Amino acid sequence: MQQTLNEYIPQPAIAYVLELLKHDNLVVKIKNERKTRHGDYRKLPNGKHQITVNANLNQYRFLITLIHEIAHFEAYKNYNRFIKPHGKEWKQTFQHLMLPVLNPEVFPLALLPLLAKHFKNPKASSDTDTSLAFALKQFDEANDKTYVFEVPLGQTFKLYNGRVFKKGVKRRTRYEGVEVASGKLYLFNPNAEVELLEQ
Repeated sequence: MQQTLNEYIPQPAIAYVLELLKHDNLVVKIKNERKTRHGDYRKLPNGKHQITVNANLNQYRFLITLIHEIAHFEAYKNYNRFIKPHGKEWKQTFQHLMLPVLNPEVFPLALLPLLAKHFKNPKASSDTDTSLAFALKQFDEANDKTYVFEVPLGQTFKLYNGRVFKKGVKRRTRYEGVEVASGKLYLFNPNAEVELLEQ
């Protein structure tokens, strides 16, 4: 496992994460990119527990996602299976597990204030924390994608699944988008990656 982690998370966090993963019945798998999630945790029918994390995440997002999923396993183990997936038990466990890595040896200084703010009350997905999600994306490999917040008002854009939308106004935190084919209104996270279409 150490060899694998060397490729995916910051070097100073490896020993700590290996310690967290020291469970006979816990399996970690690295998966190809899934558009709908960065990772997941589940109890398997054979009694083992499995964590999956997307291979395409940058090292900081990979670390946060891996610890997010380890927190699900720990919360399940310590509180039983009847707790809410992202309830207070999971939040406290996630905060506790993240604390040892929230330092400048592991994360860039620019991320630390955003992480400190996020972990006061962690959400089900770090993507809903738009300032943290945007800051983390700065460490991704360059691609030709555009973020929804960068799309001009009234411009059309395409999602990874081929659906086309016309950008509308910003509500409190998200942007309206009208699907061109159906006329239905949807709301988009400002940091959703989209492809800009020529007018």
